[in-house]
Amino acid sequence: MTGCSHRSMACGCRHNALRGCFQLTRTQHSGHKVSLKPYRPIGMIVKCQRKQQAVASDNASVSTETYSEESHDDIKSSHDTPPKTKQATFLETWLQSQGMPEPKVKIKAMYRANQNIDITVASQDLRAGDTVLRIPEHLIITLKGVFEDEAMAELLTTDKLSELACVTLYMMYEKMNGKKSRWHHYIKELDRQRGRGQMGAKSPLLWEEGQVESLLAGSPVVNMVKDRLKGIEKEYQELDTVWFMAGSLFRNYPYDIPTEAFSLQLFTQAFATVQASIVHLQDVTLSKRFALVPLGPPLLSYSSTSKAMLKYDSSSREVRLTVDRDYQAGEPVFAWCGPQPNSRLLLNYGIVDEQNPNDKMTITATIPNTDPLFPQKRYLLQQHNMSSQQSFQLQRHHDLPPKLLPYLRLGHCTSSDELKQHGAFSQNSAALPPQQEAQVLQNLASCLQQRLQRYRTSQEEDDAVVVDPRAGPREKVAARLLRIEKSILSGALEKVANLPGGTEAVQATCQKDQGSIFPVKVV
Repeated sequence: MTGCSHRSMACGCRHNALRGCFQLTRTQHSGHKVSLKPYRPIGMIVKCQRKQQAVASDNASVSTETYSEESHDDIKSSHDTPPKTKQATFLETWLQSQGMPEPKVKIKAMYRANQNIDITVASQDLRAGDTVLRIPEHLIITLKGVFEDEAMAELLTTDKLSELACVTLYMMYEKMNGKKSRWHHYIKELDRQRGRGQMGAKSPLLWEEGQVESLLAGSPVVNMVKDRLKGIEKEYQELDTVWFMAGSLFRNYPYDIPTEAFSLQLFTQAFATVQASIVHLQDVTLSKRFALVPLGPPLLSYSSTSKAMLKYDSSSREVRLTVDRDYQAGEPVFAWCGPQPNSRLLLNYGIVDEQNPNDKMTITATIPNTDPLFPQKRYLLQQHNMSSQQSFQLQRHHDLPPKLLPYLRLGHCTSSDELKQHGAFSQNSAALPPQQEAQVLQNLASCLQQRLQRYRTSQEEDDAVVVDPRAGPREKVAARLLRIEKSILSGALEKVANLPGGTEAVQATCQKDQGSIFPVKVV
Protein backbone atom coordinates (compact mmCIF):
# COMPACT_ATOMS: atom_id res chain seq x y z
CA MET A 1 0.00 0.00 0.00
CA THR A 2 1.32 3.38 -0.91
CA GLY A 3 1.08 6.92 0.07
CA CYS A 4 2.44 10.62 0.16
CA SER A 5 4.66 12.90 -1.92
CA HIS A 6 7.53 15.12 -0.89
CA ARG A 7 9.67 17.10 -3.25
CA SER A 8 12.25 19.73 -2.71
CA MET A 9 14.81 21.52 -4.77
CA ALA A 10 17.43 23.07 -2.59
CA CYS A 11 20.44 25.12 -3.50
CA GLY A 12 23.27 25.28 -1.00
CA CYS A 13 24.40 28.69 -2.20
CA ARG A 14 23.99 31.72 -0.01
CA HIS A 15 21.05 34.02 -0.84
CA ASN A 16 19.67 31.62 -3.49
CA ALA A 17 15.95 30.96 -3.72
CA LEU A 18 14.88 27.40 -3.08
CA ARG A 19 12.01 26.39 -5.28
CA GLY A 20 9.55 23.60 -4.57
CA CYS A 21 7.40 22.18 -1.83
CA PHE A 22 9.72 23.33 0.90
CA GLN A 23 10.77 26.55 -0.81
CA LEU A 24 12.70 28.90 1.42
CA THR A 25 15.00 31.88 1.16
CA ARG A 26 18.05 32.39 3.31
CA THR A 27 17.85 35.97 4.40
CA GLN A 28 20.88 36.25 6.60
CA HIS A 29 23.86 34.27 7.77
CA SER A 30 25.26 34.62 11.26
CA GLY A 31 27.56 31.80 12.20
CA HIS A 32 25.39 28.73 12.20
CA LYS A 33 22.14 30.59 12.61
CA VAL A 34 20.00 30.74 9.52
CA SER A 35 16.81 32.76 9.55
CA LEU A 36 14.24 31.54 7.07
CA LYS A 37 11.16 32.99 5.51
CA PRO A 38 8.76 31.71 2.85
CA TYR A 39 9.82 32.57 -0.69
CA ARG A 40 7.23 33.33 -3.33
CA PRO A 41 7.02 29.94 -5.03
CA ILE A 42 6.37 28.46 -8.40
CA GLY A 43 5.06 25.35 -6.73
CA MET A 44 3.30 24.59 -3.45
CA ILE A 45 4.67 27.10 -1.00
CA VAL A 46 2.68 30.31 -1.00
CA LYS A 47 -0.90 30.83 -2.09
CA CYS A 48 -1.39 32.31 -5.51
CA GLN A 49 -2.85 35.76 -5.35
CA ARG A 50 -5.82 34.72 -7.39
CA LYS A 51 -7.83 31.51 -7.36
CA GLN A 52 -7.63 31.28 -11.13
CA GLN A 53 -3.86 31.00 -10.93
CA ALA A 54 -4.12 27.97 -8.66
CA VAL A 55 -6.44 26.14 -11.03
CA ALA A 56 -4.26 27.11 -13.97
CA SER A 57 -1.17 25.88 -12.13
CA ASP A 58 -2.58 22.38 -11.73
CA ASN A 59 -4.12 22.51 -15.18
CA ALA A 60 -0.83 23.36 -16.81
CA SER A 61 0.90 20.45 -15.15
CA VAL A 62 -0.93 17.64 -16.87
CA SER A 63 -3.40 16.94 -19.63
CA THR A 64 -7.00 17.83 -18.94
CA GLU A 65 -7.73 14.30 -20.06
CA THR A 66 -7.40 11.98 -17.11
CA TYR A 67 -6.04 8.49 -17.29
CA SER A 68 -6.63 5.41 -15.23
CA GLU A 69 -5.42 1.83 -15.30
CA GLU A 70 -8.20 1.11 -17.77
CA SER A 71 -7.55 4.09 -20.05
CA HIS A 72 -4.27 5.88 -20.55
CA ASP A 73 -3.95 6.17 -24.32
CA ASP A 74 -3.42 9.91 -23.95
CA ILE A 75 -0.02 9.37 -22.38
CA LYS A 76 1.27 6.72 -24.74
CA SER A 77 1.72 8.79 -27.86
CA SER A 78 5.33 9.72 -28.48
CA HIS A 79 4.70 12.84 -30.52
CA ASP A 80 3.68 14.87 -27.47
CA THR A 81 5.97 13.25 -24.91
CA PRO A 82 9.18 15.19 -24.19
CA PRO A 83 12.55 13.57 -23.60
CA LYS A 84 13.19 12.34 -20.07
CA THR A 85 13.88 15.29 -17.77
CA LYS A 86 17.42 15.80 -16.54
CA GLN A 87 16.31 15.50 -12.95
CA ALA A 88 14.61 12.15 -13.61
CA THR A 89 17.83 10.92 -15.21
CA PHE A 90 19.86 12.18 -12.23
CA LEU A 91 17.59 10.35 -9.78
CA GLU A 92 17.73 7.05 -11.65
CA THR A 93 21.51 7.31 -12.15
CA TRP A 94 22.00 8.15 -8.47
CA LEU A 95 19.84 5.23 -7.31
CA GLN A 96 21.80 2.74 -9.40
CA SER A 97 25.10 4.23 -8.24
CA GLN A 98 23.92 3.63 -4.67
CA GLY A 99 23.23 -0.04 -5.25
CA MET A 100 19.71 -0.26 -6.68
CA PRO A 101 19.48 -3.26 -9.02
CA GLU A 102 18.60 -2.46 -12.65
CA PRO A 103 14.81 -1.83 -12.62
CA LYS A 104 12.31 -2.78 -15.30
CA VAL A 105 10.61 0.59 -14.92
CA LYS A 106 11.74 4.11 -15.65
CA ILE A 107 10.54 7.68 -15.17
CA LYS A 108 8.74 9.13 -18.15
CA ALA A 109 7.85 12.80 -18.47
CA MET A 110 4.28 13.40 -19.64
CA TYR A 111 4.14 16.74 -21.45
CA ARG A 112 0.90 18.63 -21.00
CA ALA A 113 0.21 22.33 -21.58
CA ASN A 114 3.89 23.34 -21.41
CA GLN A 115 4.61 21.49 -18.16
CA ASN A 116 5.63 17.97 -17.24
CA ILE A 117 4.47 15.43 -14.74
CA ASP A 118 6.73 12.43 -14.17
CA ILE A 119 5.28 8.92 -14.11
CA THR A 120 6.84 5.52 -13.44
CA VAL A 121 6.32 3.42 -16.58
CA ALA A 122 7.42 0.03 -17.87
CA SER A 123 10.85 0.28 -19.50
CA GLN A 124 10.18 -2.95 -21.42
CA ASP A 125 7.33 -5.36 -22.01
CA LEU A 126 6.37 -6.93 -18.69
CA ARG A 127 4.60 -10.13 -17.74
CA ALA A 128 2.41 -10.66 -14.69
CA GLY A 129 4.64 -11.83 -11.84
CA ASP A 130 7.70 -9.87 -12.94
CA THR A 131 9.56 -8.09 -10.14
CA VAL A 132 10.10 -4.69 -11.72
CA LEU A 133 11.51 -2.61 -8.87
CA ARG A 134 13.90 -3.43 -6.03
CA ILE A 135 14.90 -0.60 -3.68
CA PRO A 136 17.49 -1.51 -1.02
CA GLU A 137 16.58 -0.57 2.54
CA HIS A 138 19.36 2.02 2.74
CA LEU A 139 17.66 3.95 -0.10
CA ILE A 140 14.28 4.27 1.60
CA ILE A 141 13.41 6.80 4.28
CA THR A 142 11.78 5.50 7.47
CA LEU A 143 11.67 6.69 11.05
CA LYS A 144 14.23 4.04 11.99
CA GLY A 145 16.66 5.62 9.57
CA VAL A 146 15.72 9.16 10.54
CA PHE A 147 16.30 8.71 14.26
CA GLU A 148 18.83 5.85 14.09
CA ASP A 149 17.08 4.66 17.23
CA GLU A 150 13.98 2.47 17.02
CA ALA A 151 12.95 3.15 20.62
CA MET A 152 13.15 6.92 20.09
CA ALA A 153 11.14 6.66 16.89
CA GLU A 154 8.35 4.72 18.61
CA LEU A 155 8.38 7.02 21.65
CA LEU A 156 7.93 10.17 19.59
CA THR A 157 5.19 8.76 17.38
CA THR A 158 3.16 7.24 20.20
CA ASP A 159 3.21 10.44 22.22
CA LYS A 160 2.24 13.62 20.36
CA LEU A 161 3.46 13.38 16.79
CA SER A 162 2.52 11.16 13.89
CA GLU A 163 5.04 9.33 11.74
CA LEU A 164 4.20 11.69 8.88
CA ALA A 165 4.99 14.77 10.95
CA CYS A 166 8.40 13.39 11.95
CA VAL A 167 9.30 12.36 8.40
CA THR A 168 8.10 15.74 7.12
CA LEU A 169 10.32 17.63 9.56
CA TYR A 170 13.31 15.47 8.63
CA MET A 171 12.79 16.12 4.91
CA MET A 172 12.40 19.85 5.47
CA TYR A 173 15.76 20.03 7.21
CA GLU A 174 17.33 17.80 4.55
CA LYS A 175 15.99 20.23 1.96
CA MET A 176 17.85 23.05 3.69
CA ASN A 177 21.11 21.09 3.38
CA GLY A 178 20.86 21.44 -0.39
CA LYS A 179 23.38 19.43 -2.38
CA LYS A 180 25.01 18.23 0.82
CA SER A 181 21.96 16.08 1.52
CA ARG A 182 22.27 12.47 0.43
CA TRP A 183 18.62 12.73 -0.68
CA HIS A 184 19.30 15.74 -2.91
CA HIS A 185 18.27 14.08 -6.20
CA TYR A 186 15.19 12.44 -4.67
CA ILE A 187 14.11 15.72 -3.09
CA LYS A 188 14.53 17.58 -6.37
CA GLU A 189 12.42 15.03 -8.24
CA LEU A 190 9.70 15.32 -5.60
CA ASP A 191 9.99 19.08 -6.05
CA ARG A 192 9.17 18.71 -9.72
CA GLN A 193 6.01 16.81 -8.86
CA ARG A 194 4.81 19.48 -6.42
CA GLY A 195 2.62 16.96 -4.63
CA ARG A 196 0.45 16.30 -7.67
CA GLY A 197 -1.19 12.92 -8.07
CA GLN A 198 -1.41 11.08 -11.38
CA MET A 199 -4.40 13.22 -12.37
CA GLY A 200 -2.39 16.41 -12.04
CA ALA A 201 -4.23 17.76 -8.97
CA LYS A 202 -2.92 18.35 -5.48
CA SER A 203 -4.62 17.28 -2.28
CA PRO A 204 -7.48 19.62 -1.26
CA LEU A 205 -5.30 20.47 1.74
CA LEU A 206 -3.34 22.67 -0.68
CA TRP A 207 -6.16 24.19 -2.70
CA GLU A 208 -6.66 27.93 -2.65
CA GLU A 209 -8.84 29.52 0.01
CA GLY A 210 -12.50 28.94 -0.77
CA GLN A 211 -11.88 26.32 -3.48
CA VAL A 212 -12.69 23.36 -1.24
CA GLU A 213 -16.03 24.88 -0.22
CA SER A 214 -16.78 25.88 -3.80
CA LEU A 215 -15.72 22.83 -5.79
CA LEU A 216 -16.76 20.24 -3.19
CA ALA A 217 -19.91 21.93 -1.85
CA GLY A 218 -22.18 19.34 -0.23
CA SER A 219 -19.48 16.71 0.11
CA PRO A 220 -18.38 15.33 3.51
CA VAL A 221 -14.82 15.92 2.26
CA VAL A 222 -15.18 19.62 3.08
CA ASN A 223 -15.28 18.85 6.80
CA MET A 224 -12.61 16.16 6.40
CA VAL A 225 -10.25 18.79 4.97
CA LYS A 226 -10.99 21.19 7.83
CA ASP A 227 -10.39 18.46 10.41
CA ARG A 228 -7.14 17.37 8.77
CA LEU A 229 -5.84 20.94 8.66
CA LYS A 230 -6.62 21.34 12.37
CA GLY A 231 -4.71 18.14 13.08
CA ILE A 232 -1.71 19.37 11.08
CA GLU A 233 -1.73 22.65 12.99
CA LYS A 234 -1.79 20.75 16.28
CA GLU A 235 1.21 18.71 15.19
CA TYR A 236 3.01 21.84 14.09
CA GLN A 237 2.73 23.19 17.62
CA GLU A 238 4.48 20.05 18.88
CA LEU A 239 7.40 20.11 16.43
CA ASP A 240 9.79 21.64 18.92
CA THR A 241 9.25 18.58 21.12
CA VAL A 242 10.97 16.45 18.50
CA TRP A 243 13.79 18.95 18.26
CA PHE A 244 14.55 18.77 21.97
CA MET A 245 13.90 15.03 22.44
CA ALA A 246 15.94 13.95 19.42
CA GLY A 247 18.92 16.24 19.80
CA SER A 248 21.26 13.61 18.34
CA LEU A 249 19.43 13.88 15.06
CA PHE A 250 19.14 17.62 14.77
CA ARG A 251 22.74 18.37 15.68
CA ASN A 252 23.30 17.79 11.96
CA TYR A 253 21.09 20.78 11.16
CA PRO A 254 22.53 24.04 12.56
CA TYR A 255 19.31 25.94 11.94
CA ASP A 256 16.56 27.44 14.05
CA ILE A 257 14.14 25.22 15.97
CA PRO A 258 11.22 24.01 13.82
CA THR A 259 8.54 26.58 14.63
CA GLU A 260 11.03 29.39 14.08
CA ALA A 261 12.53 27.90 10.93
CA PHE A 262 9.23 26.97 9.26
CA SER A 263 5.85 28.65 9.17
CA LEU A 264 2.61 26.68 9.64
CA GLN A 265 1.83 27.27 5.98
CA LEU A 266 5.15 25.82 4.88
CA PHE A 267 4.80 22.82 7.20
CA THR A 268 1.27 22.15 5.92
CA GLN A 269 2.47 22.16 2.33
CA ALA A 270 5.38 19.85 3.15
CA PHE A 271 3.15 17.55 5.22
CA ALA A 272 0.64 17.18 2.38
CA THR A 273 3.46 16.43 -0.02
CA VAL A 274 4.98 13.74 2.21
CA GLN A 275 1.51 12.35 2.81
CA ALA A 276 1.06 11.88 -0.94
CA SER A 277 4.38 9.95 -1.18
CA ILE A 278 4.30 7.66 1.83
CA VAL A 279 4.23 3.90 1.35
CA HIS A 280 2.57 1.86 4.11
CA LEU A 281 4.75 -1.23 4.44
CA GLN A 282 3.28 -4.40 5.91
CA ASP A 283 4.88 -6.94 8.25
CA VAL A 284 7.57 -4.57 9.49
CA THR A 285 8.31 -2.92 12.84
CA LEU A 286 6.48 0.29 13.75
CA SER A 287 9.52 2.38 12.97
CA LYS A 288 9.54 1.12 9.36
CA ARG A 289 5.86 1.02 8.51
CA PHE A 290 5.82 4.48 6.88
CA ALA A 291 8.42 4.78 4.13
CA LEU A 292 9.41 7.16 1.35
CA VAL A 293 10.45 4.97 -1.58
CA PRO A 294 12.20 6.47 -4.62
CA LEU A 295 10.36 5.58 -7.87
CA GLY A 296 7.33 4.83 -5.69
CA PRO A 297 4.49 7.33 -5.26
CA PRO A 298 3.77 9.94 -6.47
CA LEU A 299 5.71 8.75 -9.52
CA LEU A 300 4.04 5.34 -9.24
CA SER A 301 0.34 5.49 -10.11
CA TYR A 302 -2.45 4.21 -7.89
CA SER A 303 -5.29 1.85 -8.63
CA SER A 304 -8.00 0.63 -6.27
CA THR A 305 -8.26 -2.65 -8.18
CA SER A 306 -4.58 -3.48 -8.73
CA LYS A 307 -3.18 -6.43 -6.80
CA ALA A 308 0.42 -5.22 -7.04
CA MET A 309 1.94 -3.81 -3.86
CA LEU A 310 5.23 -2.36 -2.73
CA LYS A 311 6.36 -4.95 -0.19
CA TYR A 312 9.33 -5.25 2.12
CA ASP A 313 11.35 -8.43 1.62
CA SER A 314 13.19 -9.23 4.84
CA SER A 315 15.58 -11.74 3.27
CA SER A 316 17.03 -9.26 0.76
CA ARG A 317 16.21 -6.17 2.87
CA GLU A 318 14.57 -4.53 -0.14
CA VAL A 319 11.24 -2.96 -1.01
CA ARG A 320 9.97 -4.75 -4.10
CA LEU A 321 7.19 -4.27 -6.62
CA THR A 322 5.87 -7.30 -8.51
CA VAL A 323 3.30 -6.50 -11.20
CA ASP A 324 -0.03 -8.28 -11.30
CA ARG A 325 -0.64 -8.06 -15.04
CA ASP A 326 1.11 -7.66 -18.37
CA TYR A 327 2.36 -4.22 -19.45
CA GLN A 328 3.67 -2.89 -22.73
CA ALA A 329 6.81 -0.77 -22.68
CA GLY A 330 5.90 2.83 -21.87
CA GLU A 331 2.69 2.04 -19.99
CA PRO A 332 2.24 3.57 -16.52
CA VAL A 333 2.72 0.93 -13.84
CA PHE A 334 0.06 0.71 -11.13
CA ALA A 335 0.10 -0.34 -7.50
CA TRP A 336 -2.69 -0.89 -5.01
CA CYS A 337 -3.42 2.06 -2.75
CA GLY A 338 -5.19 0.06 -0.05
CA PRO A 339 -8.92 -0.22 0.71
CA GLN A 340 -9.52 3.53 0.75
CA PRO A 341 -12.70 5.25 -0.45
CA ASN A 342 -12.31 8.06 -2.96
CA SER A 343 -12.85 10.68 -0.26
CA ARG A 344 -9.54 9.59 1.27
CA LEU A 345 -7.80 9.12 -2.06
CA LEU A 346 -8.62 12.73 -2.91
CA LEU A 347 -7.64 14.02 0.51
CA ASN A 348 -4.38 12.09 0.64
CA TYR A 349 -3.25 11.96 -2.98
CA GLY A 350 -5.38 14.29 -5.09
CA ILE A 351 -6.88 11.45 -7.13
CA VAL A 352 -10.29 9.86 -7.68
CA ASP A 353 -10.62 6.29 -9.00
CA GLU A 354 -14.03 5.74 -10.56
CA GLN A 355 -13.55 1.97 -10.45
CA ASN A 356 -13.02 2.07 -6.69
CA PRO A 357 -14.99 -0.74 -4.99
CA ASN A 358 -14.43 0.81 -1.55
CA ASP A 359 -16.56 3.92 -2.02
CA LYS A 360 -19.12 4.58 0.65
CA MET A 361 -21.24 7.32 2.17
CA THR A 362 -21.99 7.42 5.88
CA ILE A 363 -25.41 8.18 7.32
CA THR A 364 -25.95 8.45 11.05
CA ALA A 365 -29.21 7.62 12.84
CA THR A 366 -29.89 8.88 16.36
CA ILE A 367 -32.68 7.85 18.72
CA PRO A 368 -33.19 10.85 21.03
CA ASN A 369 -33.03 10.37 24.79
CA THR A 370 -36.36 12.22 25.02
CA ASP A 371 -38.08 9.15 23.55
CA PRO A 372 -40.40 7.71 26.28
CA LEU A 373 -39.08 4.23 25.44
CA PHE A 374 -35.45 5.31 25.24
CA PRO A 375 -34.13 3.06 28.10
CA GLN A 376 -35.75 -0.03 26.56
CA LYS A 377 -34.59 0.83 23.05
CA ARG A 378 -31.04 1.47 24.23
CA TYR A 379 -30.99 -1.87 26.07
CA LEU A 380 -32.14 -3.72 22.95
CA LEU A 381 -29.53 -1.94 20.86
CA GLN A 382 -26.78 -2.88 23.29
CA GLN A 383 -27.74 -6.55 22.93
CA HIS A 384 -26.78 -6.22 19.26
CA ASN A 385 -23.59 -4.19 19.86
CA MET A 386 -25.27 -1.01 18.67
CA SER A 387 -25.92 2.36 20.27
CA SER A 388 -28.52 5.10 20.28
CA GLN A 389 -26.36 6.90 17.72
CA GLN A 390 -25.37 4.52 14.97
CA SER A 391 -23.57 4.97 11.64
CA PHE A 392 -24.35 2.99 8.49
CA GLN A 393 -22.35 2.75 5.27
CA LEU A 394 -24.09 3.15 1.91
CA GLN A 395 -22.22 1.70 -1.07
CA ARG A 396 -22.60 1.77 -4.84
CA HIS A 397 -24.29 -1.26 -6.37
CA HIS A 398 -25.10 -2.66 -2.93
CA ASP A 399 -28.34 -3.17 -1.05
CA LEU A 400 -29.18 -0.97 1.91
CA PRO A 401 -27.17 -1.91 5.03
CA PRO A 402 -28.95 -4.94 6.52
CA LYS A 403 -29.49 -3.39 9.96
CA LEU A 404 -30.57 0.06 8.77
CA LEU A 405 -34.31 -0.53 8.37
CA PRO A 406 -34.57 -2.69 11.53
CA TYR A 407 -32.84 0.13 13.44
CA LEU A 408 -35.27 2.73 12.11
CA ARG A 409 -38.25 0.47 12.85
CA LEU A 410 -37.03 0.11 16.43
CA GLY A 411 -36.79 3.89 16.69
CA HIS A 412 -40.34 4.31 15.41
CA CYS A 413 -41.86 1.82 17.87
CA THR A 414 -44.38 3.44 20.22
CA SER A 415 -45.10 0.60 22.66
CA SER A 416 -43.32 -2.17 24.55
CA ASP A 417 -45.25 -4.79 22.57
CA GLU A 418 -43.92 -3.35 19.31
CA LEU A 419 -40.41 -3.38 20.74
CA LYS A 420 -40.67 -7.09 21.49
CA GLN A 421 -41.76 -7.74 17.93
CA HIS A 422 -39.21 -5.55 16.20
CA GLY A 423 -36.13 -5.84 18.41
CA ALA A 424 -34.60 -8.86 16.63
CA PHE A 425 -32.56 -6.92 14.04
CA SER A 426 -32.75 -9.57 11.36
CA GLN A 427 -32.58 -8.43 7.75
CA ASN A 428 -36.08 -9.79 7.19
CA SER A 429 -37.57 -8.28 10.32
CA ALA A 430 -41.29 -7.70 10.12
CA ALA A 431 -42.54 -4.35 8.90
CA LEU A 432 -44.41 -2.08 11.27
CA PRO A 433 -48.12 -1.37 10.76
CA PRO A 434 -48.61 0.39 7.38
CA GLN A 435 -48.76 3.94 8.70
CA GLN A 436 -45.63 3.54 10.84
CA GLU A 437 -43.77 1.70 8.09
CA ALA A 438 -44.51 4.58 5.74
CA GLN A 439 -43.03 6.92 8.34
CA VAL A 440 -39.87 4.77 8.54
CA LEU A 441 -39.39 4.93 4.77
CA GLN A 442 -40.13 8.65 4.69
CA ASN A 443 -37.62 9.17 7.50
CA LEU A 444 -34.87 7.55 5.43
CA ALA A 445 -35.95 9.08 2.11
CA SER A 446 -36.02 12.55 3.67
CA CYS A 447 -32.40 12.18 4.81
CA LEU A 448 -31.23 11.03 1.39
CA GLN A 449 -33.05 13.83 -0.41
CA GLN A 450 -31.66 16.48 1.94
CA ARG A 451 -28.15 15.13 1.43
CA LEU A 452 -28.60 15.36 -2.35
CA GLN A 453 -29.94 18.90 -2.10
CA ARG A 454 -26.74 20.09 -0.41
CA TYR A 455 -24.85 19.78 -3.68
CA ARG A 456 -24.78 22.86 -5.87
CA THR A 457 -24.46 20.92 -9.11
CA SER A 458 -26.43 18.16 -10.78
CA GLN A 459 -24.91 14.89 -11.93
CA GLU A 460 -25.29 16.10 -15.51
CA GLU A 461 -23.27 19.23 -14.71
CA ASP A 462 -20.57 17.07 -13.09
CA ASP A 463 -20.46 14.91 -16.23
CA ALA A 464 -19.97 18.04 -18.34
CA VAL A 465 -17.01 19.21 -16.21
CA VAL A 466 -15.27 15.84 -16.45
CA VAL A 467 -15.25 15.96 -20.27
CA ASP A 468 -14.68 19.72 -20.58
CA PRO A 469 -11.16 20.29 -21.98
CA ARG A 470 -11.12 23.75 -20.39
CA ALA A 471 -11.65 22.44 -16.85
CA GLY A 472 -8.61 22.22 -14.59
CA PRO A 473 -7.46 19.08 -12.73
CA ARG A 474 -8.97 20.27 -9.43
CA GLU A 475 -12.33 20.87 -11.05
CA LYS A 476 -12.22 17.46 -12.70
CA VAL A 477 -11.31 15.43 -9.60
CA ALA A 478 -13.97 17.34 -7.62
CA ALA A 479 -16.63 16.63 -10.26
CA ARG A 480 -15.66 12.95 -10.36
CA LEU A 481 -15.96 12.65 -6.59
CA LEU A 482 -19.28 14.49 -6.43
CA ARG A 483 -20.95 12.36 -9.06
CA ILE A 484 -19.80 9.21 -7.25
CA GLU A 485 -21.24 10.48 -3.97
CA LYS A 486 -24.49 11.47 -5.67
CA SER A 487 -24.76 8.08 -7.35
CA ILE A 488 -24.45 6.37 -3.94
CA LEU A 489 -27.18 8.55 -2.41
CA SER A 490 -29.43 8.32 -5.48
CA GLY A 491 -28.94 4.55 -5.56
CA ALA A 492 -29.98 4.27 -1.92
CA LEU A 493 -33.04 6.43 -2.59
CA GLU A 494 -33.95 4.13 -5.48
CA LYS A 495 -33.63 1.13 -3.17
CA VAL A 496 -36.09 2.79 -0.79
CA ALA A 497 -38.51 3.46 -3.66
CA ASN A 498 -38.37 -0.22 -4.65
CA LEU A 499 -39.53 -1.38 -1.22
CA PRO A 500 -43.25 -2.07 -0.65
CA GLY A 501 -44.84 1.35 -0.25
CA GLY A 502 -41.49 2.96 -1.04
CA THR A 503 -42.58 4.93 -4.11
CA GLU A 504 -45.41 6.53 -2.18
CA ALA A 505 -43.06 7.28 0.73
CA VAL A 506 -40.53 9.00 -1.53
CA GLN A 507 -43.25 11.03 -3.24
CA ALA A 508 -44.74 12.01 0.10
CA THR A 509 -41.32 13.12 1.31
CA CYS A 510 -40.94 15.35 -1.73
CA GLN A 511 -44.18 17.09 -0.84
CA LYS A 512 -43.39 17.41 2.87
CA ASP A 513 -41.77 20.34 4.57
CA GLN A 514 -38.06 19.56 4.93
CA GLY A 515 -38.35 20.54 8.58
CA SER A 516 -40.63 17.57 9.31
CA ILE A 517 -39.88 15.87 12.62
CA PHE A 518 -39.31 12.12 12.69
CA PRO A 519 -38.79 9.89 15.75
CA VAL A 520 -35.28 9.10 14.54
CA LYS A 521 -32.84 11.77 13.39
CA VAL A 522 -31.02 10.56 10.26
CA VAL A 523 -28.28 12.71 8.72
